[in-house]
Amino acid sequence: MKLLLVSPVAKNKFLGKNFAFALPFLSMPVIAAHTPSDVDITFVDERVDKIDFNDSYDLVGITAMTPLAPRAYEIASYFRKRDIKVVIGGMHASARPEEVLKHADSVVIGEGEDIWPIIIDDFKAGKLKSIYKKESYTDLSLMLPPRRDLLNMNRYAPVEFVETTRGCPFGCHFCSVTKFFGGKYRTRPIDHAIKEISKFKTTTRKFSIKNVVFFVDDNIIGDRNHAKELFQRIKPYKLNWLGQASINIAKDDELLQLAKDSGCIGFMIGFESLSDDVLKKVAKKSNKATEYLESIRKIQSYSIGVMGSFIFGFDQDDKSVFEKYWHFMKKAKLEAVYLGILTPYPGTRFFDELNSQGRIFDHDWSNYDTSHVVFRPKKMSVKELQDGYLWAWRKTYSLPFIFNRLKQTKAMRMFVWPMNIGFHFSIKKLAKELKQ
Repeated sequence: MKLLLVSPVAKNKFLGKNFAFALPFLSMPVIAAHTPSDVDITFVDERVDKIDFNDSYDLVGITAMTPLAPRAYEIASYFRKRDIKVVIGGMHASARPEEVLKHADSVVIGEGEDIWPIIIDDFKAGKLKSIYKKESYTDLSLMLPPRRDLLNMNRYAPVEFVETTRGCPFGCHFCSVTKFFGGKYRTRPIDHAIKEISKFKTTTRKFSIKNVVFFVDDNIIGDRNHAKELFQRIKPYKLNWLGQASINIAKDDELLQLAKDSGCIGFMIGFESLSDDVLKKVAKKSNKATEYLESIRKIQSYSIGVMGSFIFGFDQDDKSVFEKYWHFMKKAKLEAVYLGILTPYPGTRFFDELNSQGRIFDHDWSNYDTSHVVFRPKKMSVKELQDGYLWAWRKTYSLPFIFNRLKQTKAMRMFVWPMNIGFHFSIKKLAKELKQ
């Protein structure tokens, strides 16, 4: 049996094929690991490879987040016209299974590791069902390590991805993570993660930044005891690692010291808004905007960089939000920043709220990429939000401001400079695309 697994890409989108650097996704390599050994697997990540639509496959599996759904449907159509069965899973499929079934033979709702071997067996028996739904969340102790041998690593940035937890207890009303992975924080046995990490030194590349690992957990410190043990256990491997964390890390000196000693070079932190009123309304309970600068300085004092994310377009935001952000950035001197336009993803409370109010005007999923305004804001026009967002990107990643922010940074020098320059050039492409 020949199986094709595909991670689609949205061409000309900010984080799509034209982005300055590519990072490997784990979802399909993990699915591949849970595929029976007698299946011949081909994996294609469209950001770095092309699909051979003329090749013969018995089954095609596609994963899709919301902005990638139209491309997933396009790929599916090519193969279904050749009578090749197609299965689609991922966050968008879980939120919109009826829609997805119009474009696929089968849809996977929820996490796929446990369901996938059943799907393969049903397909072999000629009994493929239209819907496969995981009623419970995956036991991470049973999760197999991803099939990294299927990745063309020389085409990605030199970073390894590792997952040690899933789920988020915060439940921000605009976020799809809790809906898909659950509100209960689940941990993977640390021994399993260490076994993965121990093999990274054998990886060969044409270029390398030594031992860089990104922990993809949505909040690596969500279980403090798990985080403490993980940081202690990875220390001997001399990693340069990054991860996502809540701002609570700034209040925990012990964890900060352990993170530093274990090789942490940076945390990605979702600041989201500079308004405590906004943070309260969207249930971002861990954040207090008045403490941001103090928290940033505390983390940086451990020679750990801070990569912050901010969102524009909340109902309380007016045009002044962009100048307020810029004023903050000049003080904060964050090592890197990601900016997004508030996006109503299907399956979130925010989508249901805006949809009931008739404020969503764009139903082209490819524009649900946090770079396009797809709903009518309350206190500014669509154009003002779109233009202000692009203005903030340009100011943040202008070459003079990059230099000003990073000239004294002690954290992740070998990583943060290329990242910032990459964003600088990618934003130029984004500006061109938004003007079309």
